[in-house]
This record gives sequence, C-alpha cells and structure tokens, in this order.
Amino acid sequence: MLDTLAQPVSHTLEIKHSRFIAHAAPIDGAPAALAFLQQVAVADATHNCWAYRHGQDYRSSDDGEPAGTAGRPILAAIDGQGFDRVMVVVTRWFGGIKLGAGGLVRAYGGAAAECLRTAPRRALVAMARLQLQAGFEDLGTLHAALPAFGAEKRDEQFDANGVCLRVELPADQVDALKIRLRDATRDRIRIEDDHQDD
Repeated sequence: MLDTLAQPVSHTLEIKHSRFIAHAAPIDGAPAALAFLQQVAVADATHNCWAYRHGQDYRSSDDGEPAGTAGRPILAAIDGQGFDRVMVVVTRWFGGIKLGAGGLVRAYGGAAAECLRTAPRRALVAMARLQLQAGFEDLGTLHAALPAFGAEKRDEQFDANGVCLRVELPADQVDALKIRLRDATRDRIRIEDDHQDD
C-alpha cells in the first residue's frame, strides 16, 4: 500500500553554492499539482523543476535543465519513497559552479528524496461510501457500531421513519460492518452503496 503526504513539507539543500529548495504536497489530481506549482515556483529562481504522481497519471519537467536531469529524478524519488498523489517542486538558484549531468541528477533527486524521507506520511486506503437507513429504535446500535470500523459520518437526515446516514469507511471494513449491523438489528438496517457526490 502506498502513502501520500500528511501535509505540505519543504527541504533546503546547498550543493557547490547552488541552493535547492524542495517543496512537496499531497494532491488529488493534475489540476491540484499545477496549482501547487504556481503557488511555490519562484519567478527569479534559475529553475523550478517538478514532478507529480497520481496513480497512473504522472508528469515531470526539467524547466530548462538538461533533459532528464531534474524532472525524472524527482519522479524517481517520489516512486522510490513509496508515495502516490504527491507533487514535488525543486527550485534552484545557480551558484556559479556547474554540477554536470550526474551532479544535477543527484542534486534534484536527492533534494526531493530527502524532503519526502523526513515528511509525515498518511497511508492511502481505499475508501467506500455507504448509505444506511435505520429506524429510530436502531439509532443507538448504528452509532455505536460505526467507530469500530473506522466509519466517518458524512451526512445525516432524519425523517418520520428514522435516519438516512451517509458514511465513509475503509473498503476492507464494509463487509464486517454489514454483518455487525445485520446481527445487531435482525437485518432491519438498509445498506446501499452511496454514489452521491457532495
């Protein structure tokens, strides 16, 4: 199972008078990755090189550095650290000493890897959404069962018959929750997949 970042992080590195700052953030898709680039890129820096991975979707940019010396090493650092849904931007201010192609690969890849290595991680868990319909007599049982399965309430609507509750929980807990609720209420709670977007 892969991880994403728990929060945005950054790391600074100096190599032969060139200064590198790596900024990394969790993303929920390409638009968020590019928005993060706009947010952290420094206009007067020499280069703002970047890479992101969101599942099978990935991109990278050398931003004027020799081809393959910046974006790809950053992407390799994301993959090598076991991350997904992450964008990394490494900004460089040239210090007057050329690093050569190998030096650039090590600098960009190293700055990205070190930034991610020390970052707080959050496991990416496949989530499922359910809609639960219960009468008032089963409300207590329903609310008591949810925390044990990591289910979080997303919405709750009451009507004359009881409650319609929308929850999100780890996908691998769905069957166990259904069994618990069936057994505890003699199968009175109606459970459906929730495909409704917020």
